[in-house]
Amino acid sequence: MDRQQVAKLWEQNAEAWTHLVRAGYDVYRDGLNTPTFLALLPPIAGLQGVDVGCGEGANTRQLAQLGATMCGIDVAPTFIRYARESDIVKPLDIQYEIADGQSLPFADDAFDFATAFMSLMDMPEPDIALREATRVLRPGGFLQFSILHPCFVPPYRRVLREPDGSVHAIEVARYFDRTDGEIERWCFSAAPVELRVHFKPFQIPRFHHTLSEWTDMVLDAGLAIEKLAEPRATDEEVARFRALDDTQVVPLFLIVRARKPAA
Repeated sequence: MDRQQVAKLWEQNAEAWTHLVRAGYDVYRDGLNTPTFLALLPPIAGLQGVDVGCGEGANTRQLAQLGATMCGIDVAPTFIRYARESDIVKPLDIQYEIADGQSLPFADDAFDFATAFMSLMDMPEPDIALREATRVLRPGGFLQFSILHPCFVPPYRRVLREPDGSVHAIEVARYFDRTDGEIERWCFSAAPVELRVHFKPFQIPRFHHTLSEWTDMVLDAGLAIEKLAEPRATDEEVARFRALDDTQVVPLFLIVRARKPAA
């Protein structure tokens, strides 16, 4: 699957995705992934950053609220339209552009940092995206990104539960399979049935890579890995969002921070 096909799929997903995430149904993002990501982030007040694969801009806005001057890019025009509309309602001076993370429309050394919340894994050539992020970073700048954990969310994954509903184990397989845009169709499980019926299921292209392949891609891009995180929901978080209980058995996400050499 090529870049144009991926962009077309995400444009088809964008309207329903925006409606559902803004209604609070992406509980993995709101309850675990984004809070952990932001807690891991170094201070960014006064810095210039780019958010790669920004979607409708929710995470980009949080970065701007931390004091950064932000630019957000996404391949889906509908996502960018919603993001720009939000900046009109509550101005944060964020620049949003329709662009591909595998071909960033910015000069070399343009940003102090880059972020990618759950977007690199959906790109057919994440190695190129990593090199592009490195190119636009100033010396000493960092990239922080989150992805589905390659070890625990390979192409086959199933949550095994006890009769009382508690998670017993996570069954995984196909770890070494290459998935060149294999389509997964799903909707947020927290969304009520009437909404899941109203909207068509998302069509998500999967490009699975092993942990060692992700490590090699980061290092080959010229970045040095300085921090990893595997978010685990607390009992309090599970009490608020029951769906997060599977992350107490094995991690669903992997967060990586890597830095461009200063010299």
